[in-house]
Parts: sequence; C-alpha cells; structure tokens
Amino acid sequence: MLLRDRPTERLRVDPTLEHVKTTSAAQTADAAARGADDRIAGTTAAEIAGSVRGLVDRGELVPGDLLPPVRTLAERLGVNRNTAVAAYRKLARDGAVVAQGRAGTRIAGPQAVAQEGYAAQEALTGKTEPAGRAGAAGPGGSGGLGDPGGSGESAAPARAGRGAADVSAGTLRDLGTGNPDPALIPDLAPALAGAVGRPVLYGEPVIDPGFEAWAREWVAPDVPTGADTDLTLTSGAVDAIERLLAQSLVRDDAVALEDPCFLASIQTVRHAGYRTLPVPVDAEGMTPDGLRAALEAGARAVVLTPRAQNPTGASLSARRAEELRAVLAEHPYVLVVLDDYYSFLSRRPFRSPLPRGHRRWALVRSVSKFLGPDLCLAVAATDPETASRLALRLSPGTTWVSHLLQRLAHGVLADDASRALVERAGEHYAARNAQVAALLTAHGLPAEAADGMSLWVPVPRPAREVAAELARRGWRVRTGDEFRLAPGSAGADPSGHLRLTVHDLTGAEAQRFATDLAHVAGAGLAAADVLREGAGRA
Repeated sequence: MLLRDRPTERLRVDPTLEHVKTTSAAQTADAAARGADDRIAGTTAAEIAGSVRGLVDRGELVPGDLLPPVRTLAERLGVNRNTAVAAYRKLARDGAVVAQGRAGTRIAGPQAVAQEGYAAQEALTGKTEPAGRAGAAGPGGSGGLGDPGGSGESAAPARAGRGAADVSAGTLRDLGTGNPDPALIPDLAPALAGAVGRPVLYGEPVIDPGFEAWAREWVAPDVPTGADTDLTLTSGAVDAIERLLAQSLVRDDAVALEDPCFLASIQTVRHAGYRTLPVPVDAEGMTPDGLRAALEAGARAVVLTPRAQNPTGASLSARRAEELRAVLAEHPYVLVVLDDYYSFLSRRPFRSPLPRGHRRWALVRSVSKFLGPDLCLAVAATDPETASRLALRLSPGTTWVSHLLQRLAHGVLADDASRALVERAGEHYAARNAQVAALLTAHGLPAEAADGMSLWVPVPRPAREVAAELARRGWRVRTGDEFRLAPGSAGADPSGHLRLTVHDLTGAEAQRFATDLAHVAGAGLAAADVLREGAGRA
C-alpha cells in the first residue's frame, strides 16, 4: 500500500518538557520509498499515468500523498525507467502531481490562484478573501490628496468615506482590488429601454448591426494598415484571449507572456496547460530581447499589452514598438494578441508592435474598465483566418454575446454625457496616481505614475515583508510576487514591488498610508543595517 505522509511521531520524554522528539524527514521518505503502492498498474507511460489518475478519482490517493520513486515503480512494473519517468512527467504536465526533486513526487491539490478583486490577507489570516470596500465609516468626502480632507480639482463625486481600518476585527483598507470607481461608471439605466428590441432568434447574425458599425470605427485607426479585418465579440477580454489561444494552440504549446503579468492571463495559460515563456517588462513595455528569446524558444503565441500594462502601467514607446515590429517580422505566423484593455481610459497613445503583413493577429478591447466589470463584452479585431477559427467556438445557438448587452453598451457609448464621464474617469485615475506617487516620493519612496488603474511602487525590501507589516497597520496590498510567472522557482528573488489601487483614497488616508509605508520600508532597512554592522564587527 502507498504510504501517505504520516504525522510525526511524538515521544513524551517528560510531561514537564515542551520539546518532543520527531522522526526525521529522511526516515519518513525512506519508509515511503519502501512502501511503493502495488495498486499502480500499466506497461506504458499513458497506462501508468491513467492508473494514478484513477486512484485519485476513487479517493485512494489524496493531495499530498507521496508516489513511489521512479526506479522503485519501474522495477515493480517491469518497465524501463524512462517509461516511469514519462508517466510522472505526463502527470506533472496535467497538474495531477507536483515534482519536488529529492523530496519526491506528490499528488497535487487545488492551488489558490490570485484574482483581480481579491487581495491576499495572508499576513493576518492565512486566507484569501474577497476584496471589498472595507473599513467604511460615516459620511465623508474624497478630498484631494495634496490637501488632506480638502477638495482637490480631480476629486471624485462625494461618496461614503472610509475611516481607519479596524485591524483587531480583521478589517483592512483594501488597496489591492484593481477595481474602477463606481461613481465614475456611466449609469446604464437610461440606455436599458433602448436596448430592448425584437427577439433575436437562432441563425441570425451574432453581432448587432449598430454595435458592429460603432466597433469598427473604434478599432479602425489601430489595426494593421491595409489588412483585412474581421470582428468577433466575446464575453470580456479574458474570454477573448482564452478563445484566441484555444483556436491556435494545443496543450503544452508555449506562450510568451509579459513578466510581471496580468493575473487573468496567467490563469488562462496555466489552466489550459500551455507553457509560459516569461518576457521581461521595463518602463517602455515588453523588451525586444526578451521577446526574441521567447520566440526562439518556440513560442507559438504572444500576449502583449500595448499600454497601461498590468501591473506595471508601462506603455509602448514609439521606439519600443518599432523594435518589437522588427522582432516579430522574423516570425510572421506567430499569433500576436494585443490586449488593449484600458483603451478609452488610457492617457497614452496606442502604438502597435505588429509588422506590416503579419499573418496572425488580434486586437482585443473590453468595455469593463469604463462601463463596469459586470458588463462582460469585448471586441476582438482579427485577421480573417483567426476570425473564422473563432467563429467555430462562437456559433449561433451556443455562446454568442447577448444582443441586449451589445445594444446596451452601444447606447451608453454613443451618448455624449457617458463618453464625457469615461474621459473624466481616465483623467481622475491618472491624476490620483500622480498625486499619490508624489506623496510617496516626498516620504522618501521614489515612485512614478505610469498609466492604468494602479500604481507600481518599488520598495527597498521584499514586498511580502512590507505587505505583512502594512496589514498589521490596517492596509491590504498586492505584492509583485502575485504577478510573476514563476514566483516560487528555485533561486528566484522575492519581488520588490507593490501594486496599489489608490484612486479612491481620501486625502487623510493617502497621507496616513504614505507615512505607514515609509515607516515600514525604513524600519526594515534600519534593521538590515544593524545586522550588517553587527556582522562586520564580528
């Protein structure tokens, strides 16, 4: 029978003693190795992997169970060692097991995946909880950040104020959500009546004619010059990217992703079983050397954010876009997906990295950041071949996007007052980010506001340590580790960045947060200096 990890054996030496003896990890591993499960069967890699999956399905193996060493399993089954290796490798690719080197191979359990709108609260509870507008106090304004409690020119409309977080009650002021401001999302009610029309039946066009005409005008200036362009509608940008990759790739294909990367893109690629090839991001966006390396390593698709990259806020400069075009020109058949999720809200121009004549491409634009995350609608402008493949996955009668949603979005976006509010929202987010960045800089933490909904702030010590200290002071933040493609890989340095959503902070809150962050970062550096001085004297 396969041995599970046994609880460490405790030997009570003396009732008055607090310390107990435990069996060593090496002894436990040896015992597990000697107890190879005779229920695993098969003579090929596929059969062996299938046998293990069957044991998991029946509950005979559970997450954390240790599988036999490769050599032991191969000898018992009478197969070549390479066959057992291939079986374990297949199980690892499928996410069924986790290889831990000399610690063995274990049955994998469900992995907690970071999501937008949910910020980790590990520092206090060890759990991940929904991000909310925690710590709401009585009525109050949202004063300008440079004038605590006052009214700044870029202040949002008045709404419920927030007081200091009650840490003892587990309530934190959440700066990790990445959410837009509800007060700056256009009211959908006036457009609802116009969205209701005659019933749409099976077999009819999947795109509402009015919305299609508007959407074509929206993307026309930014698609490749002279290229034939088809439109496909999806249930949001994440849905679009997932479908675009699925129509072009198979499991184990490689995808080049920005590192750090948007959380939903990481989830999409991992859940589909694609391999990720990290491409570094600097202040000008995805780096050409990193992209070239990923393509030479076999990337069959690239997902790239041309502006307001999440989490860094980087946007492609004209020079960087030209450099990326030169790299992509050498790989004309690689699918390039441009995730322009911020579009109307961006304060930066759109610069395309697509070279002229590129064969496989898509420009994805969603309405969720300015019309609200609940309005799940995105436009994917693509080359005709990609569009025809997408159509097979969005056939009439199955998964087209509701015409009611299309008409509703069109009605709101065609309204001058709504468009003016969207423009005001973009200005508000940019101004607030700049104000908080200046405040942090004044407190000795140099920060720059790029583009996007949040700030990407460098800190002078591991971000997780800073986040833990901030949690004790009532702040919930996101660390850069959550956005990295391989945060736990061997030798990987901890992230030194925080992603902060600060546009709804009151002036007093912003001042208090800047003070707390400066104190936490400074205290950590002071402690490190003391340790270094002590080591030098020793």
